[in-house]
Formats: sequence, C-alpha cells, structure tokens
Amino acid sequence: VQLQASGGGLVQAGGSLRLSCTASGSISRIDDMSWHRQAPGKQRELVARIRSSGTRDYVDSVKGRFTISRDNAKNSVYLQMNSLKPEDTADYYCNAEILAYEDDTWHAYNKWGQGTQVTVSS
Repeated sequence: VQLQASGGGLVQAGGSLRLSCTASGSISRIDDMSWHRQAPGKQRELVARIRSSGTRDYVDSVKGRFTISRDNAKNSVYLQMNSLKPEDTADYYCNAEILAYEDDTWHAYNKWGQGTQVTVSS
C-alpha cells in the first residue's frame, strides 16, 4: 500500500494550486484522509481532514481559502488551495487510514505520502 502525492510548485501570492494524492495497493477501505504541512524549522501541522462520511475539518489559517475533497472510486484526496500566502510555503504531505487485505491477512495502515513542495512568493 502506497500514497503518491503530486501538484506542488512555485506560485505568486494570491495564486492557486491543487494537490493530489492517490493510494494504491490491495485496498479494502480508506477512512480519514488528510493533508499536513511542515515549514522549515516548524513542526508538521494538520491542514485539512476529510472523513469517510465527508465531514471536513480545517486549521483556522486556511479556512475559506483551501478545500479538501476525495474521490473514493479513485482512492484519492485533493487539496484545492486558493488565495495563497507566503506563509503557506511548506512541504505538504497526505495521510490516509487504510484497511488492506494482503497475504491472506487484514492490515490497518496509517500511511504517509512523500512530501510535495509548495512555495508562495510575495
């Protein structure tokens, strides 16, 4: 089971980016999916989370600017980031709680994707 993230890049303040993250493997079910970020010299923080029910949570600093969504058929989660600010600059990581059936055994994973860098210039 793996998570593959993409979509980062360099953008000017006020611009937009869309991050994508797709899970692959012998997946039976995905529960919570989320995006986190880590800026240089800072701790990793939860940016947005979407539960299997569709309920969404956001950190206060991105409310009204970022939107998290998921496509269960594609085992994917997205983060639409609008009105980007220089303080949004960070490495962004996706995370998913995955139930998989491998080698005749059920496995519960908390998986991280590789980071994708977002840089917002002023």
